[in-house]
Amino acid sequence: FCFLPHPLHPRLPLSHLRHSSAEIRKHFSGTSHGSLPHHRHSHSASGSFCFNIPQSYEAVEPVDLDEFLMSQLRSGDAELMQELGEFPDDDLEVELVERECRTIRPSVPEEGVELDPHVRDCVQSYTQPWLVVSRRTQGYGWIAYSERTDANRLLQRQMFESDVQPDKQEQLVKLCDDTTRTTLTCSDFNLRALQPDRRVENLLRFSSPEELDRFNLEARNSNRYGELFGLYPPIDEEDAVAIRPIPDCPKEHFGQRILVRCQTIKFDIEIEPLFATMALYDLKEKKKISENFHFDINSDQMKGFLRVHTPRTDASTLARSAVFSISYPSPDIYLVIKIEKVLQQGEIGDCAEPYMVLKESDAAKNREKLEKLRNQAEGFCQRLGRYRMPFAFATVNIMSAINSTLERDTSDTDSINGKGTMEKKGLPRRNSDRFSVMEDNYILSGFKPAVPIVNSGYLKLEVSPVPEMVPGCLSPELIPVKPVSEKNPRAVKEVLEFPSSEVYVPHNIYRNLLYVYPLRLNLTNRLTSARNITVKIQFMSGEDPSCAMPVIFGKSSGPEFLQEVYTPVTYHNRSPDFYDEIKIRLPARLTEKHHLLLTFYHISCQQKQNQTGSVESLIGYSWLPMLNNDRLQTGQQCLPIILDKLPVNYSLHSPEKLPAQVPPVKWMENHKGLFNLELQAVSSVQTQDSHLERFFTLCHALEGKTTFPIRVRDEKISENMFEHELKLSIISLSSSGLEPLVLFLHQVLDKLFRLIMQPMVIAGQTANLAQIAFESVVSVVNSLHNSQELAKDHQGRNCLLATYLYFVFRLPDTQHEIHTTGGLMAHPESRYSTLTRATANTVGFMLLQSRIRSTSNPDIPAPQSPEDTEVTNILGKTPPFNKKIHLSLYTGVCRENVYKYAWFFFELLVKSMSQHVSQLDKKAVPRRNRFSDRFKDDITTIVNVVTAEIGNILVKQQKELEQAEKVNISLAFFLYDLMSLMDRGFVFQLVKNYCNQMAAKSVNMSTLISMRLEFLRVLCSHEHYLNLSLFFSSPASAPASPSPSTSSQTSSSCSFQDHKITAMFDLSQDFKQRHYLTGLLLTELSTALDMESEGGRVQQKAISATYSLLCAHDLDQRCARPEVKAKIAALYLPLVGIIIDSINYLDFTVSDSRGSKGKSGGPEEDPDSITPINQSVAMAIAGNPFNTLARNALVSMTGKTTNMLTAETSRNLLMCFLWIIKNADQNLVQRWTVDMPLSQLSRLLELLTICISCFEYRGKQSSDKVSTQALQKSQQAKVRLEEALLGGIGARGQMMKRVGGNDRTLGQRENLRWRKDLTQWRQTNDRQDKSKAELDQEAIISGNLATETNLIVLDLLEMIVQAVPLADCKDNVVGGVLKVLLHSLTCNQSTTFLSHCFSTLRALIVKFGDLLFEEEAEQCADLCQKVLHYCSSCVDGNRSQACATLYLIMRYSYSSASNFSRVKMQVTMSLASLVGKSSDIHEEYLRRSFRTILLYAEEDTEMQSTQLPSQVDELLRNLNSILSDTVKMKEFQKDPEMLMDLMYRIAKGYQTSPDLRLTWLQNMAEKHNSRKCFTESAMCLVHAAALVAEYLSMLEDHKYLPVGSVTFQSISPNVLEESAVSDDILSPDEDGVCSGRYFTENGLVGLLEQAAELFSNGGLYEAVNEVYKVIVPILEAHRDFRRLASTHDKLQRAFENIIQKGHKRMFGTYFRVGFYGSKFGDLDEQEFIYKEPGITHLPEISHRLENFYSQCFGDGVLEMIKDSTPVDRKKLNLNKAYIQITFVEPYFDDYEMKDRLTNFEKNFNLRRFMYTTPFTKSGRPRGELSEQYKRKTILTTMHAFPYIKTRINVIQKEEFDLTPIEVAIEDMQKKTRELAEATHREKPDAVMLQMVLQGSVTATVNQGPLEVAQVFLNEIPADPKLFRHHNKLRLCFKEFILRDSFKRNSLQNISRGYQGKDVAVCQETSSVS
Repeated sequence: FCFLPHPLHPRLPLSHLRHSSAEIRKHFSGTSHGSLPHHRHSHSASGSFCFNIPQSYEAVEPVDLDEFLMSQLRSGDAELMQELGEFPDDDLEVELVERECRTIRPSVPEEGVELDPHVRDCVQSYTQPWLVVSRRTQGYGWIAYSERTDANRLLQRQMFESDVQPDKQEQLVKLCDDTTRTTLTCSDFNLRALQPDRRVENLLRFSSPEELDRFNLEARNSNRYGELFGLYPPIDEEDAVAIRPIPDCPKEHFGQRILVRCQTIKFDIEIEPLFATMALYDLKEKKKISENFHFDINSDQMKGFLRVHTPRTDASTLARSAVFSISYPSPDIYLVIKIEKVLQQGEIGDCAEPYMVLKESDAAKNREKLEKLRNQAEGFCQRLGRYRMPFAFATVNIMSAINSTLERDTSDTDSINGKGTMEKKGLPRRNSDRFSVMEDNYILSGFKPAVPIVNSGYLKLEVSPVPEMVPGCLSPELIPVKPVSEKNPRAVKEVLEFPSSEVYVPHNIYRNLLYVYPLRLNLTNRLTSARNITVKIQFMSGEDPSCAMPVIFGKSSGPEFLQEVYTPVTYHNRSPDFYDEIKIRLPARLTEKHHLLLTFYHISCQQKQNQTGSVESLIGYSWLPMLNNDRLQTGQQCLPIILDKLPVNYSLHSPEKLPAQVPPVKWMENHKGLFNLELQAVSSVQTQDSHLERFFTLCHALEGKTTFPIRVRDEKISENMFEHELKLSIISLSSSGLEPLVLFLHQVLDKLFRLIMQPMVIAGQTANLAQIAFESVVSVVNSLHNSQELAKDHQGRNCLLATYLYFVFRLPDTQHEIHTTGGLMAHPESRYSTLTRATANTVGFMLLQSRIRSTSNPDIPAPQSPEDTEVTNILGKTPPFNKKIHLSLYTGVCRENVYKYAWFFFELLVKSMSQHVSQLDKKAVPRRNRFSDRFKDDITTIVNVVTAEIGNILVKQQKELEQAEKVNISLAFFLYDLMSLMDRGFVFQLVKNYCNQMAAKSVNMSTLISMRLEFLRVLCSHEHYLNLSLFFSSPASAPASPSPSTSSQTSSSCSFQDHKITAMFDLSQDFKQRHYLTGLLLTELSTALDMESEGGRVQQKAISATYSLLCAHDLDQRCARPEVKAKIAALYLPLVGIIIDSINYLDFTVSDSRGSKGKSGGPEEDPDSITPINQSVAMAIAGNPFNTLARNALVSMTGKTTNMLTAETSRNLLMCFLWIIKNADQNLVQRWTVDMPLSQLSRLLELLTICISCFEYRGKQSSDKVSTQALQKSQQAKVRLEEALLGGIGARGQMMKRVGGNDRTLGQRENLRWRKDLTQWRQTNDRQDKSKAELDQEAIISGNLATETNLIVLDLLEMIVQAVPLADCKDNVVGGVLKVLLHSLTCNQSTTFLSHCFSTLRALIVKFGDLLFEEEAEQCADLCQKVLHYCSSCVDGNRSQACATLYLIMRYSYSSASNFSRVKMQVTMSLASLVGKSSDIHEEYLRRSFRTILLYAEEDTEMQSTQLPSQVDELLRNLNSILSDTVKMKEFQKDPEMLMDLMYRIAKGYQTSPDLRLTWLQNMAEKHNSRKCFTESAMCLVHAAALVAEYLSMLEDHKYLPVGSVTFQSISPNVLEESAVSDDILSPDEDGVCSGRYFTENGLVGLLEQAAELFSNGGLYEAVNEVYKVIVPILEAHRDFRRLASTHDKLQRAFENIIQKGHKRMFGTYFRVGFYGSKFGDLDEQEFIYKEPGITHLPEISHRLENFYSQCFGDGVLEMIKDSTPVDRKKLNLNKAYIQITFVEPYFDDYEMKDRLTNFEKNFNLRRFMYTTPFTKSGRPRGELSEQYKRKTILTTMHAFPYIKTRINVIQKEEFDLTPIEVAIEDMQKKTRELAEATHREKPDAVMLQMVLQGSVTATVNQGPLEVAQVFLNEIPADPKLFRHHNKLRLCFKEFILRDSFKRNSLQNISRGYQGKDVAVCQETSSVS
């Protein structure tokens, strides 16, 4: 971007826009005023919504960037412009990167040979540097963040109360007894004796509220954490912005690498040198999978035997260790070790005999023998030292070598069988890349050589993973590998792998090796003495013996390279099989003269007498030319043998086709093939594929000085057929095998691109090969993508192609290389570096011509990308300059594939354009002139066509959605790259076209948003995104007027500014134009939040995109300065508006996990028990301005819940909000809140409340599993290694991973916006894996996050409050702010935050005390409770802050608001409520806090003259005494009845203080509720309601209100207790009394509704009706028909329940419990009636009490009295405690029974209970009928059940005895009743009747009626007193028999089924009576 003085800088014409930039700017500035602010849409008809694209969704016309910048520059704010707005260059770097070479020098052909064109190209391709295009700051925000120094600075650990275990403080002074409650001196003394906490300094020393605010602000801003996102766990990988991973740099392929060291080969006797070879074999694939490695471990003495035959020994041949590579590990891979010795006379068995017979232990005995053998061996060595013979071999399974310790049999041998034991060897711990799996100490093993009869030989190997560096390592070509060590250690050789399956890695180094395998020779038919046969092999460059080339790799302990080698000899075998491998380094240029020469010899082992001649006798010769038709000969060959000398020029022909010679040649066995051998080439220049070879040959013919006809294989091609053949060879490329194609991929693609881009002149004609070559490229790309074998990255790009594009592809130097068939015009070596400026221009333009289309010559189309063709195919009309291109040739398939793999062609185009830009050095040229207009048109067309294609796929083929997504991302990256190459305004136009074109498609909305989002995320990840969004032009501070001149800025009117400020938070048209990309992204987000989508995936995507973008800014070091961050935040202000509008979709359930935290002393023990008042009622009472509950109800009513975001997504969105608030300009935000309408402000406050809940600290989660995990990890490591080596992942899978793998993190850059390891969060997301340290770190981070988020909320609240004086409705605002602050105090907060929060609260009290204490009475109560709660905190800092705040509340309520009594009341109530609800209040801390407050009052000099200190003193003493009750309560936490008694007593103590009594009644209700005693809970609330009613009836005289507690009698007579509050005690007008929210009509209704609900839960539906009788008149008076409707609905349900469940309900069961013994204290000799749940059996309650009191008193103290007889105190042991439990039943007099008809009535309002005790005069409990007496005991309780507690004292006891006959009468009456009930059923139940009858008539246990009649009715009693009873019993019998049940029909009907005996008995009984 060049700075030209503007008068000289004429406006550049915008060729690519429809309007001139001036018009656009006019349009642009015109819309800024007139455009309506963006409103959200409510979509009611969700069905039709799919295709209703909202107007605001259309992409607007972008501002012309370059023009805009120029105009900004002219505007004069140059300083700002230079600092931020100077549009950075894209720092395009096209650089040549030297390729890394593993070896100290690259492997290249030998010097001084002229190479074939193909070999030359290959070598050049393996050695030339990579051409990499990069942009200097690319990925800045996402990755360069790693350089931040402070990013990982140690965080401070935040202190949370939930993490602190309160240490037991020194025992405070003994607490005073309950009895002293009335005299307060005792507790007073306690307080004064305590040590106060540290006081908050400067509590009262502020001159003005402003100074206080300033002080608080400074405190808040100190020590804050800068990067908010550094504290937040990173976003899911799926949601991270798509970053194209940089492909792995091409490297040589290696498999799993193992290092094998040979340590010893040892036999019992050492008599001769031995030589070993090892190689790997895959048994399953039946393949040799590595070359041979030769080594020996001979002593110097043994080596001396051979000195004659070894001219020199090169260091490389002394290696004893080798590195093997295994690409496809499997359990069937064996290491085979073959051992050879020098040839000697005799069969192998004979030669091995000494080794079996002679032992090391007998060495002394056999010394002579050994000496003899040694001398013999020395003789053979000197004579036959150059020949070898096989001796032994062993095999080792490589898997067992790596991880087994078991003994194994390694006797897989042929020639000599044997067993071996393994030598065990430990492997040091190593962590190498491949073998990181082998972390633990696996045992590596050695093996014995295989000789069964040889017992004493072994071979010791060590197998280990290859360490990072192996000093002294040599490549297979014997070039030293880096690093070279200073010392010269023994060499280690890398052994070349022959992979068992294909390896798809392109060649990367020059390698040209040939392996020759002699197989067998067959001389059996020949009558010759040849028996010990060896073959001498030489590689010849001519026929002269001196032409033998030293290119054969030597074996161990000898020269590196040899001219000849001999195969080992099998003794006396005429048709030997060979097992040797000869490795040859092939010359780079092979000619016809190169051949293998084979000479066959017989070796005479035995030296004949006086024979001094050679040991060799010649058998014959054979040879093999290296080339056949210019192609390297490989594969199996069978050669004839010539007997005499070789004819002249033999090497020009193969031995089979040798022409007739003169004199004729003598062939062995008539020219028959006798010698078999095999050749294998491992070469990166020989293609070994006919299609590739043909293609390369013909391409080189185009370039070289070729003479026609050309020979390809067997055919000759003439000049006129050349073009045709070339085209055929191009087409047939796709038929070549995948492996060769991949191996030579770079060369193939280079050639094809050259053909596409260069016109080729053949036979004087210009050949048009571009199209066919292009199609070939497409088919290659397609076949690579389609192959299952090849890896793709996470974006579906084939890794090989991505690597090719990134590192290899470059534009051919067209200028210098326009070839004719005549020859080369210029030297091809001129590269970029030599281009001068002049040539660069021409090259560039030529490049452009060839790259784009050519108008001049229709035969040079060179389409730079196939989309041009589609353009015409799709649009159906051809642009004029396109007409002559023959597009018809593109078939559908090719076109489809081009779309499918568009990424490849886009990146190709981008790399070419980058080279073009770099070559032309166009940086001096304005961006828009870099490319011609025609080129821009083409790009536009391409983008339009691809967009159309995406749309088509989405509309037509839903199943291809994934395909569309890939193309979409590719297109996005294309535009992303164009931003750095072309004019940005032009690219924005393309973006606009894309967006609108996509929107025009009838795609469903969520897919559309999803597509556009993915697209935008990529564009927004551009390194200059902020500048492209013109972030510096957003007014970060006070807004400017439209013409940015300083004067107008100051003079612009206030209202206009306010309008501007509000507009800044709107997503306006103006905003979208100016900040183009940001505008588009926010539009997507806004639209996504407004629409419904299944599972919220679209919303999640939109939020993640925004979130990750802000995250990147936050962590980008270029944006570290606060002023820059403020500008960026200003860019995102509309997001704040969007978030506030979407508040209904946020899920803030996250805060509900509070129950699990075990929060110490919090009033919210678990979410259910927060208040016994149902939420909707509470809302009605409180008139909650943040209708969080209501809106959820609303959401559920409309059923539009699909929009709810998940908790995680909500958190991400809120993080964005908090980040903007944190970094935006504070004045700006403040001004915005001032102008905000109240409704909007309350939504903002609600949002802050949600933020607090969402980011609440969850507490440490410790892990005890840490130690066990280490163990698991090591086991997993072992399993993983085995899996890998055993091919568990599948051999291919393993290799894929290495090639480029699907692993997301491959490449130098991870697929992340920013590196996770650099933020505070490590990526350990699976719980079970975390160590204690990690958990600790996580707790620290989440603690800091919670603190920081809460502080941001606090900052904003402060801004709102400080702006209050300007607002109209200050009370609402202050109230709202206070609510948020109180909510934050409810959550788990850190000490840091609390200190600031309390400071803010104190500032609020100082500034708005009167307002708070007058208007916000209810919140004032909340405030007192929260502050008091923190006074009991175990953290000193929290306590001292809370004390200061509480004192300030008292002081201000006294001095300014003068309503101290109210505060006094509220504090007392708060304490009551706190201690009542919370089970773990720390009273010692609370007392200490009281002491601190007392000290504040004493030290407050200003207030000494007033009553305040004494009032505070009195209040605190009062509080202290409440606390003492609480301590008692603590003791009885485990004894619910005692606890309720105590609470009851406390509540009773507050009879004169209605507020406190109400509080305690509610506490009791809550406790009952938690124990599921719903009825008692309901009763507590009824009492509370009666209390409120008493107060209301004093205050107002309304007919519809209840007349005090009397009205509630119908519910329970106990309620009358509440009327004790009479006028003389309480005047309702007194300040501070009855000011709670419940003392209102609404409160009364709320309490009663809650009670009704609890009655309903308890099954007392009749009581529900009674409760509603009180409520209904109030609702009717208020005309509240909605609530009346729901009330009657509830009543209907209650009555239905009565009908359905009437008889089935189980009410309580009652027991009498008596306590005896001094251990019980107050309870001694007390009797209670306990109410237990229905169907409680005596043993249950007995167990419960027994267990509880046994725990209290210890074992053996408590005894349960089993019977119900009266207890005699004298008989009891004084040291024991006794409990007597008896089952009792409700007792009613006869007159009562008339009223109590229903089951409910018999179980409600019970005061009398009865139990019976049987006895006889003799003292036994039971006896005969005639002597059985019974005692009835009737107990009367103090109150009626159900009451507000579950046990009530017995106050009266009556007893009376029944005589035996009275007992009988009672029994008979009972049985009669049962019979009546059984027969009176609507449907008589035969079974029931049978049971009753059997129980009544044929009773056997209790004597039945018959027995009763016989005892009492046999004779008339003598005593006249008994006449009455006698008659009564007779009447009972009469009733019993004549009961309706025995009426004629029913008796007959029913008793038919019974035994005759029953009927007989009935009749007998009747006769008796």
